[in-house]
Amino acid sequence: MASKGFKDLKQQAEGTAQDAVTAAGAAGQHVLNQATEAGQKAMDNLGKSTQEAIDKAANQASDSVSGLGKKFGLQK
Repeated sequence: MASKGFKDLKQQAEGTAQDAVTAAGAAGQHVLNQATEAGQKAMDNLGKSTQEAIDKAANQASDSVSGLGKKFGLQK
């Protein structure tokens, strides 16, 4: 009888340990997913900011060239 009780206790402990490992794995995956999403958002924002800076610089360059053209009578 004592050996059956020990066997049951061992199986229960193994089941509990497996549940803990499964829960830890799920929590780790959740953290990884959140980090991935945060990284993607950061890259999206960086791309947007970079494109805005490029557009602004291009507009300023265009305005400067246009101003020079007007100054030298090349444009009206």
